[in-house]
Amino acid sequence: MDDKRLEKDIEDFLITSMLDELSPPAVSEAEGSTITDIDGREYLDCFSGISVTNLGHSNEKVNERAIEQIKKYVHVCTYKYQVPVAVKLAKKLAGITPEGLQKTFFGNSGAEAIETAVKLSRKSTGKHELIALMCSFHGRTLGTLSLTGQAARRRYDMGPYLSSVSFSPAPYCYRCPFDKEYPECDMSCARFLEHVIDYSSSGEVAAFIAEPILGEGGIIVPPDEYFTIVKDILEDREIKFIADEVQTGFARTGEFFGIENYDVEPQLMTMAKGIANGYPISACTTTKAVGDSFEPGDHLSTFGGNPVSAAASLGTIEEILENDIAERSAEKGDILQKRLREMKEDQEIIGDVRGKGLMIGIELVKNDDKEPAVEEATKVKKKMKEKDVLIGQGGVSGSVLRIQPPLIITEEQIDSLLNGLQDCFENV
Repeated sequence: MDDKRLEKDIEDFLITSMLDELSPPAVSEAEGSTITDIDGREYLDCFSGISVTNLGHSNEKVNERAIEQIKKYVHVCTYKYQVPVAVKLAKKLAGITPEGLQKTFFGNSGAEAIETAVKLSRKSTGKHELIALMCSFHGRTLGTLSLTGQAARRRYDMGPYLSSVSFSPAPYCYRCPFDKEYPECDMSCARFLEHVIDYSSSGEVAAFIAEPILGEGGIIVPPDEYFTIVKDILEDREIKFIADEVQTGFARTGEFFGIENYDVEPQLMTMAKGIANGYPISACTTTKAVGDSFEPGDHLSTFGGNPVSAAASLGTIEEILENDIAERSAEKGDILQKRLREMKEDQEIIGDVRGKGLMIGIELVKNDDKEPAVEEATKVKKKMKEKDVLIGQGGVSGSVLRIQPPLIITEEQIDSLLNGLQDCFENV
């Protein structure tokens, strides 16, 4: 099929009116960090299908595990039959997640995992209110949009939303909502959570949810002590902490899970994206007490814990652990950020460089007043594609370039990425 015919069929048969993508490649195949289009043109993938293919495209071990399971059976419903491979995955997650997390419910997507966490936190506490962060992103169902703190780019024209959600200021140091500088700020963003609980809720808060690093919000990295302060506040009020690891999990940030960068243990953790390197599955893992609070009829998923995806997930976890992928992600991320910060010194358009591991954001600004350079970010993304390098774009204003390549990216490929960015910044 040629490009023009494919584009016509996409226009005629796929719902794409919600997209603003600039002529994405028509993918023929993908391997490692490379995507090849139907004309044979190769692209360096530095976005990993929105931070999904952490082990690279078409990882041999992961695919072998999936194929082995396909030959046995594809589906019987994990919650109507005993499926050994799904049980094995749940046991594996209990062994690698923070202490105390033991029982897992499987779904198909990150939004489903978060819906599960919300229902479990409400059921186990008998309370109904929730607190999320400004600038956050938790999904596109009406429930998860209710927890998403981005009005202009995500929540518009889709309400009404859940009415029992309050928002606390994001730990966005580059654009501090209190107009302070870290560390002299005394972590006002974290301590303000007490005021949100006292004045924006009725005292019936079941859970606080946060991404260890805010991905869609612009790769916002909280200071080291942020979650320690937050967790103390939550424990004093007997409020559950849901760590949304959908984007930060599975070695992306230099630790197996993003929250491990902060030495804090949540009561519930949601996972998806990198959990199976591209096979659709999600997980909500929690304590035994919270997990056992569900009663018959409270929750279910027809395809949740699909045996093929569960097998792929086990292969993914083994690959990450056996090959020290988290450590390698941290090392490559340090190299990439160091060179980007050096680049920032000569490029006035770069306002901030931030991230952990291979989850990196480059915030572009027009001037010293930090006016978001949205059009310029779009141009850089487009020019990078012309240079055969695919990157992401996001942030609450759309002015952040998102660098989230497969964690197996080579130093030579990192050089290609950096050289392309350098040329784009000089020309844009």
